[in-house]
Order: sequence, then structure tokens, then C-alpha cells
Amino acid sequence: MFDEIKQRLRGSIAPIITPFDSNMEVDIEAFKNLINWHIASGSHGISVTGTTGEPSSLTIQERELVMETAIKTANGRVPVAPGTGSTNHAETLRLTKAAQEMGADAALVIVPYYNRPNQQALYNHFKIVADSVDIPIIIYNIPGRTAVNLEVKTLARLAEDCPNIIGVKESNKDFEHVNRVLLNCGRDFLLYSGIELLCYPMLAIGGAGHISATANIVPKEVADIYNYWAAGEVDKAIDLHYKLMPLNDVLFKDTNPGPLKTAMGMLGHINPALRLPMGPPPEALQNEIRETLVSYGLL
Repeated sequence: MFDEIKQRLRGSIAPIITPFDSNMEVDIEAFKNLINWHIASGSHGISVTGTTGEPSSLTIQERELVMETAIKTANGRVPVAPGTGSTNHAETLRLTKAAQEMGADAALVIVPYYNRPNQQALYNHFKIVADSVDIPIIIYNIPGRTAVNLEVKTLARLAEDCPNIIGVKESNKDFEHVNRVLLNCGRDFLLYSGIELLCYPMLAIGGAGHISATANIVPKEVADIYNYWAAGEVDKAIDLHYKLMPLNDVLFKDTNPGPLKTAMGMLGHINPALRLPMGPPPEALQNEIRETLVSYGLL
């Protein structure tokens, strides 16, 4: 049923930041420019209002504006899978239905954060969300942020019971867990890495691609990890994996997207503002970010 879109949703799905202007309003023009730059640079798809897009710093209306802008700007050139999840069930339903109405290709729905639901409650939440729409759902499992892990057996139940749950973004350092996802959900289930250092390794076990914050800095290179792998040029993919490691490391020495926005500001892409309670990284880390960008020839 979803074979065509599942094929299109492979590769580097870039999780784009939400830029703010000097008045701390969403900078729509800068946002459109970023989307066009990603598409021109070879990103295979676009995701917005995920962790990197600071959804908890946005109002519902702003999230809807960002989603709609992304879909209209991409204009079918690449698939768009906005983040529609929240800690609030009704809000998740509203945003996921809105994504469908706007023409999104899929929705990325995070495991609810802070309230730590049990596995049956997680099943009920995702089952109702999936049943409320006809578009594909990609579940987003990020236990380091949500304080709860979506267990493989729960995910497998959802994949079996909900035909439109087609994949999962695993920001999960437990590599045994991600192996068991494909074992239990099927090899055609779309498995994405949300951990930068696992982008290549997940491809090696049958992953569909990655949703990596680093794509905001070097979209072509992050896309090329997948391109090389898909072309059978494994050594080139491995070389690129190791080449990007220092950049990946520095971007996660403080809470994402703080270092990322700082780097993008240094590169002239955006005003690097974050809304409270988020804030810029310490000065020492900002200096390290600058040195790293210089070392890559980006500055």
C-alpha cells in the first residue's frame, strides 16, 4: 500500500532547524532558504519540528506554520515528514491530522516525553494516532530525551496492527535494540538512525537511512553516506563516516540544537537565536565549534 512512498523515504531525511529573527519570531524567509539549500545539496527528504526544530519552543500555531511552509516550499521535490508528536495526546492528534491535510508525505511522531507512559499506554497512543490518518507514520524513539524506551515488542505490535506505521527513527545507542527492530518488524520496515555515529552502521544492518542534525551543516556529505552505500561504494561510505566524526562530536557537546545553531550562525545561514529555556553553548565550546568548522574548510 505504501511501497512507493517507502522507497522515496530512503536516504538522508534532513531535520531542519527552526530559525528565529532578532525579535525571536520564526524567520520564514530564512527557513525557506534552508529548505531550498538542502534540496539543492542532495538531501533526500525534509523533516521539521523534530528535536532539532525546537518544537517545545513553538506554539501549536507556529508548528503548523512551519509544517505548512516546509511542504509548500519543497513542493514535491523531496518528501516531507514533519514532526507532529507531543507529550499531549490531543495535540499530537491535531498536528498529525493537520500534516495530512497540508499534504505531508509522512508524519514523524515522537514517543511522548516527560510523562513516561508504560508500554501498553504507548501502544494505545500510537494506535489511535495511526488510525486517525491515512498517511504513513514514522515513530520517533529517543529515550535520552523522553525518559522511556519504546520496546521492540511494542513496536512490532504496532507495525503489525497499523499498516501505516512504516518505520522508526531510533535515537537509541543500544545497537542490539535496533538490530532487533528489523528482526521483529521485518526487513522492509524503515529503520532510520537518529544517532550521528550510527548513520553508517545502521545502513549496514539494513537501515533505510538517517535523520541526522549534522545535515544542517554538511547536507551533501550526510546524504553521500547513503548514496555511497546504495551504490555499493562501501569504502567511500566508511571513509565519510569517519571524516564526519569530529564534526558530529562537537555538535553534541551541549544540548541540540544549541551548538548546531551556533555553527550555522558562524556560517551565515541564520541568526543563531534560541528561545528560552534553551540557550547558546558556553564560550569555550563556541570557540571549539569555530575551530572545527575551520578544520573542515567551512570557515
